[in-house]
Amino acid sequence: MHLQPRILVSGGAGFIGSHLCERLLAEGANVLCVDNFFTGSRKNVEHLLDQKSFEVSRHDVTFPLYVEVDQIYNLACPASPVHYQHDPVQTTKTSVHGAINMLGLAKRLRARILQASTSEVYGDPSVHPQTEDYWGNVNPIGPRSCYDEGKRCAETLFFDYWRQHRVRIRVARIFNTYGPRMHPNDGRVVSNFVVQALLARDITVYGDGEQTRSFCYVDDMVDALVKLMAAPDTVTGPINLGNPEQYSMLQLASQVIELTGSRSRIVHRPKPQDDPRQRCPDVAQAKSALGWQPTTALTEGLKRTIAYFERLLSDQNLRKQLAEAQ
Repeated sequence: MHLQPRILVSGGAGFIGSHLCERLLAEGANVLCVDNFFTGSRKNVEHLLDQKSFEVSRHDVTFPLYVEVDQIYNLACPASPVHYQHDPVQTTKTSVHGAINMLGLAKRLRARILQASTSEVYGDPSVHPQTEDYWGNVNPIGPRSCYDEGKRCAETLFFDYWRQHRVRIRVARIFNTYGPRMHPNDGRVVSNFVVQALLARDITVYGDGEQTRSFCYVDDMVDALVKLMAAPDTVTGPINLGNPEQYSMLQLASQVIELTGSRSRIVHRPKPQDDPRQRCPDVAQAKSALGWQPTTALTEGLKRTIAYFERLLSDQNLRKQLAEAQ
């Protein structure tokens, strides 16, 4: 065991992964960031490269990785519909083969390993809010299935490695998370609305806009992941991580327009297939097992996120690309 833990973060150059790397370094860990840069970006971790305890490796988790570490955070996988539907076969392979490779590494090293699972395992839920013992309502053959079922299979593998090989697992079911370093063109609702508002474009709401989501600020999510990794080995999860406050898409759009001072109008488009009507975590387990609950109000988190996108859109080339894509 190293004096300072050596921690592998797969998907470490992604949105949540880069914030997690930052936090782990601040706590004195040696961090190995592994990413194939399909959706992650070197820019997200550029400011960490001069730290001696930080290392970046370009690697795809669908192939085995041979390193020596004490802990593994497995965050590697495209997480927005635009990206995970781009190459659905590869998305499933990343979830399934990636889990097998990371679990094999954890088994060999006797390392603790945390899986970044998702609220998508609940599908279009018939139970509200969602508790961890709900098995979900998922379409196994739809356009979102590559991600939903890939993540469900990854959870299966984690619990089978735990039962069969006593691998020290933690499974986090992550609900909608937002904040700086979100991909500006990933199709997620917060980044979509903010970019559209800053470009003074129409804000696109799918369906009637009454469908609800919960929004957890990225710093709160990272705090939860670190707490889960540090919890006793009896706390395997799955454990819901997210903000239990619900907002409709129309409420979110109105708040973004207000905070940006935009002249954007709200327009309605047809609702995508299998888009859930409501999604909200029951976080009672996270409160009791981890002593965690989110603390960042939506208004405050949106202000920080908007400030990030304003800086990003000061790049005129990017602004032009996004304007053409909108």
